[in-house]
Amino acid sequence: MTTKKNNSPTPTSFITSRKHARTLPAPALAVLASLALPAVAHAGPDVTPDPAIPSVQVTGANQQQASANDKFTAPLLDTPKSVTVVPADVIAQTGATSLTDALRTVPGITIGAAEGGNPVGDNMFIRGYNAQTDTYIDGIRDSGSQSREIFDVEQVEVVKGPNSAYGGRSSAGGGVNLVTKTAQAYDVNRASVGIGTDKYRRLTGDINRNIGSDSAFRLNVMAHEADVPGRDVVGGKRWGIASTVTFGLTGPTRAIVSVYHLTSHEIPDTGIPFNNPITTGANVAKNGNGEPFNVDRATFYGLARRDFRDTKADIATIDLRHQLANGILLRNVTRYGKSNNDYVWTQPDDSKGNTVLYGTVWRRANTRVTETRTATNVTSLSGDLVTAGVKHTYNAGIEFDRETTDRSNYLFTPGTNNPLTGTFTCPTSGAATLYNCTTLVDPNPYDPWVYTRAVSGALTHVNTKTKSAYAFDTIEFNPQWQVNLGARHDDFQSVLNTLATSTTAAVQTHVDSNFWSWQTGLVYKPASNGSIYLAYATSATPPGNDGGDGLDALTVAVQNLQPQRSKNIELGTKWDVMPGGRLSLTAAVFRSTMNNARVTAPDGTSRNIGRKEVKGVELGFSGKITSLWSVFGGYTYLDAEVADNGYLNVGTTAKPVYVVSPYNGNRFPATPKNSATLWTTYAFAKGFTAGLGVNAMSKVYGSVNNNKWAPGYTRVDAMATYALNADVSLQLNVQNLTDKFYFDRVSSPHYAGVAPGRSATLSANVKF
Repeated sequence: MTTKKNNSPTPTSFITSRKHARTLPAPALAVLASLALPAVAHAGPDVTPDPAIPSVQVTGANQQQASANDKFTAPLLDTPKSVTVVPADVIAQTGATSLTDALRTVPGITIGAAEGGNPVGDNMFIRGYNAQTDTYIDGIRDSGSQSREIFDVEQVEVVKGPNSAYGGRSSAGGGVNLVTKTAQAYDVNRASVGIGTDKYRRLTGDINRNIGSDSAFRLNVMAHEADVPGRDVVGGKRWGIASTVTFGLTGPTRAIVSVYHLTSHEIPDTGIPFNNPITTGANVAKNGNGEPFNVDRATFYGLARRDFRDTKADIATIDLRHQLANGILLRNVTRYGKSNNDYVWTQPDDSKGNTVLYGTVWRRANTRVTETRTATNVTSLSGDLVTAGVKHTYNAGIEFDRETTDRSNYLFTPGTNNPLTGTFTCPTSGAATLYNCTTLVDPNPYDPWVYTRAVSGALTHVNTKTKSAYAFDTIEFNPQWQVNLGARHDDFQSVLNTLATSTTAAVQTHVDSNFWSWQTGLVYKPASNGSIYLAYATSATPPGNDGGDGLDALTVAVQNLQPQRSKNIELGTKWDVMPGGRLSLTAAVFRSTMNNARVTAPDGTSRNIGRKEVKGVELGFSGKITSLWSVFGGYTYLDAEVADNGYLNVGTTAKPVYVVSPYNGNRFPATPKNSATLWTTYAFAKGFTAGLGVNAMSKVYGSVNNNKWAPGYTRVDAMATYALNADVSLQLNVQNLTDKFYFDRVSSPHYAGVAPGRSATLSANVKF
C-alpha cells in the first residue's frame, strides 16, 4: 500500500512501488569528449535506481514503480487483472528508445503495419485485438496517430483484457499506460551519450532540482538520429524536451505542471510484399504461397525523393491534488494535447497481381496530413473507509474529453498510376511508367521521380466528445477475502464532416452512443504474499472509436450501429516469492468473446452480428532470483478465432451475391498462437553486468483470409555494462545478435514489415 511522507498528498494507486532512479554510472565528461560525438545517447541507463536517493515503498509486483493510474484500488498483487509492468531498469538495459522497443519485452503484444486507412504510428495488438487507440499517459488517453518516445518515461504498464471500465471506449485486448518522469525532492544530474552502427547517435539528459524547500523542477531532453539496420534508405532523426515543476512537496496541496514536445523527421519503411496467392483463373499456376517474397532484406520499394514522415506532439498538463480530512484525496487533472502526422509513404501493393504476373510492384502512395487536438479534464476522489468492520479502498470520478481531428491527403501531378495503362497495373517498369512501377527484385529508391505535391481539398473534420463517470472499490472483508468492483458510464458523441470537392460530395455523419462497462473480481489470499482471483470485465467499442485518426473510422454505413461489446472471464494467481518478495510470478487463463462484432449482413449492410473468440494462457515473471541475477518476461498462448465473419460478396458491385463468409473459423490477423520473452542479467563482478534477451513468436497472418502470413522467429539480444566508478558507466547493446531476418509488423494484407538487422550501440552514462 502506498505510504505518505511529510503528509504530502499521495493517490491510492497501486501498480507497485518504486525506488527513485539511479544512474547506471556513465563515462566521465572527459570520456564523452574523447568519443567526439555530436549529441547522441542511449535512453535507458539514466533511469536506474539510486540507493542514495530516498524511496517510497509500495507493495506489489516486485517493487516496481507506482502507477499514475489511481483507478487501481489495491496493490498489484491483489488486483484481479493481468498487468505487466516494464520497469525503468528493463527499459534501460534493453536499450529501448521507443514505445515499440519497450513493448518487445511483453509477450502477447504484436505491432501492426500501416495501411491506406491505418496510419503510420504505434499500432498495437493486445490479446489479438487492435489497441491502436488504447494508449494512455499517466492514466489519460493519448489520442492521435504517433510514434512515441521513452526519454520521458519511467515505466510502461500493459493492462490486459477488456479495458473500458478503466479507460472508457477501447478494444477488448487491453491498454498501454506510459508513466512519465516528474519533479522529485532531490537534486541530481544525469546524461547519456551513445554511438553505434547504422549512424546511431543519441543524447539524453535528466536534471532534477529543488526549488526552495517545497518545490522541485525537472528537465528531460533527447536528440536521436539513426538508420534502420539492414534496410536501405530508411531512417530519421528526432528531438524532444519535457519539463515538470512540482509545487507543494510536503504540504496537503500539490500542483504538478508539465510540458512535453517531440518532433521527428524520417523516411518510413515500406516492407516487402506478400507472394500473393492466385487461386482461380488462367494464372492459378503462378499462385504464391502467401509468405513475403524472398528478396534481399535491404530491398526498399519507396522513393527517396517522394517519401517522408514529419510528426509533432505537444502535451501540457496541470495536475492538482489536495488532501482532505480523513485521508481523502481530491484530484483534478487538466490536459491539452496536439499531434501532427504528415507523410507520403510508399506501400508495395501486391493486390493488383503485378508481382506474380510481371515481377513488378506498383508504388502505391499512401499519404496523410493530420492534426489531432485533445482537451481532457478529470476530477476524482480516492481514499479508505471502514463500514461495519469492512474496509473499502475507493476511487470515483468524472471525466470530460474533447478530440478534434482534421485529416486530408496529398495529390500529385503527375499522378501515381502507370500512364501506359492508366491504372495501377504494371506490365513494365521504369521511366515510361514515371517510376510509379518498379521491379520486384532490386528496385532503385533513387529513381528520378518528379512531381508537384498539394494537399487535397477533401478535408475530413471529426469532433468527438465524451462525458464519463466511474467508480472503483476494493472491499476487504478480512485478510483472506477481497472483492474488487468497478463501473463506468460513457456518453460518446462523434460527428464527421467531409468537405465537398469538384469530384466528391460533402458527407456528414454522426454517432451518439451511451454504454456501461464493468470490472469485478473475487480475490482469495492464501498467504500475505500471494493471491488467487476470478474476474469478469467488459469493454465497449462504439463506431468511430478512433476519433477520426485510425482504422476504426466513422462512416454512414456504421453510424447507427451499437458498440461492439467484449466480455472476458479470467482465473489467475499472483505471488511475490523469494526473500523480501523480490520475484513476482503470475499465471492466468482467460476467455474473451465479442458477440456483436461489426460484419457484413446477408443484404450487404453492416450489422452487429459477428462473433470473435479468444482463449488463452499467460505466464509472467519479474524480479531477482538472487541478489545478482534478475529476470523479466513471460509466455502467452492465444487461440484467437473469427467464429462468425458474416457474409462475403462473391458477385460484383453492380450485382452483389452474398454468401456465408468462407473465413469463419480462421485466426485473427497479427495474432501469434505462441509468444515468449525473456530478459535476464547477471552481475558477474563488482561493476560488471551482462544481459541476454530472447523474443520468440509463432507465425502470424496478414488478414482474416489467412492466406498471407509471416513465419515465426526467435530473436536474441545481448548487453554488457561496466561501471568505471559510482558515477560513470559504459553500456554495450547488441540488438538482434544473430542478424535474424524476420518480419515484425503484419496486419496489412499487402506487405510485411521487415525487422531491423543486427546493430551495436555503445552508451556512456554519467551522473554529476
